[in-house]
Amino acid sequence: MSLASCSQRDQGWSNTRAYVDREPNATIGSSVGMWKRERQPMTTQAYTPARAFSQAEPGATDGVSQPLRQRILVVDDEPSIVDAVATSLRYEGFEVAEATTGRSALLLAEKDPPDLMILDIMLPDLDGMEVTRRMRSSGIKVPVLFLTAKDSVEDKVTGLSIGADDYVTKPFSLAEVVARTRVILRRVSESQAPSPKLTFADLVLDEDTHQVWRGSNLVPLTATEFNVLRYFLLNPRRVLSKSQILDNVWHYDFGGNANVVETYVSYLRKKLDELGPPLIHTIRMVGYILRDPE
Repeated sequence: MSLASCSQRDQGWSNTRAYVDREPNATIGSSVGMWKRERQPMTTQAYTPARAFSQAEPGATDGVSQPLRQRILVVDDEPSIVDAVATSLRYEGFEVAEATTGRSALLLAEKDPPDLMILDIMLPDLDGMEVTRRMRSSGIKVPVLFLTAKDSVEDKVTGLSIGADDYVTKPFSLAEVVARTRVILRRVSESQAPSPKLTFADLVLDEDTHQVWRGSNLVPLTATEFNVLRYFLLNPRRVLSKSQILDNVWHYDFGGNANVVETYVSYLRKKLDELGPPLIHTIRMVGYILRDPE
C-alpha cells in the first residue's frame, strides 16, 4: 500500500472509542479470525490531528483543563489485532493512533513521536526491526513494545539489541499488553525524572548516594543528621518549630524527649559551620530557619 493511500487511521491521533470489550482478558492470535469476541458498540468520533490530545474531551466542564493522556501508536498489518489492542488501550485511558505499515508508522513517529509504539515485527513493507533501526538512527527515542510470533531467544536478543524495550509473543492477552505498556511508560518516566538532589546556597544533598556536600567538601553526617538537613532543605527560608521537625523527622510515634531536636540541630550546625558561614539560624522562642548567610 502506498503512503499516499494510507487510510484515515494512519493520518493522525485518534480520540475514537468504537467499542468496549466485554472480555478484557481475551487472547489475541496471529490470524484475523482469532478475534471473535462479542463487542458492545458505542459512539464514534472523527479522527483528529496529532496534537488534538491537548484539547478537552467532549462533554468536559468548560474552563476546566483536562490532563494530557499518554499517546500510543499501534502498528500491525492485521486490522483485527490493531482494533483489539487499540480499543483496549483507549478503554484504559490512553490516546491511540493506528498504522498498518512500517512506513506509515515511521511517518507518524517522525511527525509527532508517541509515548510508546506497539509494533508488529512481520509487516508487509518495512518489518518492525527495520522500523526500530531507522527510528534509532534518526534519533527518535520512542519506546518500542514488539508484537511477534517469533519467540526464540535469538529473535528476542536481536530485537532488544536494536532498541526494543520489551516483547509480547502471539497469541497474547490484551491484559498483558496493557500491563507491559504501563511498565514501560513508568520506567521511562522514572528515568526522565529530575535528579534527586536538594540544594541551597553551597549545600547539596544527594538522596540517591546519601551524601551531603558543602562547596567542594563532603560533609559526613549520620542518618538522623541527614534527615534533619533534608527537612530544612525541603523548607528553605521558612521558620520550623521543634514540634514540626520532630513530627517530620522522628514522626508522630516518637516517644523520646523533644529536646532531641535541639541536640541534632546543634550537631548539624557544628559540621556545616566548619566549612562556611552559618546557614541554620535560631529564631528565639519559635524554632529554626535555613536562610542565606548574613
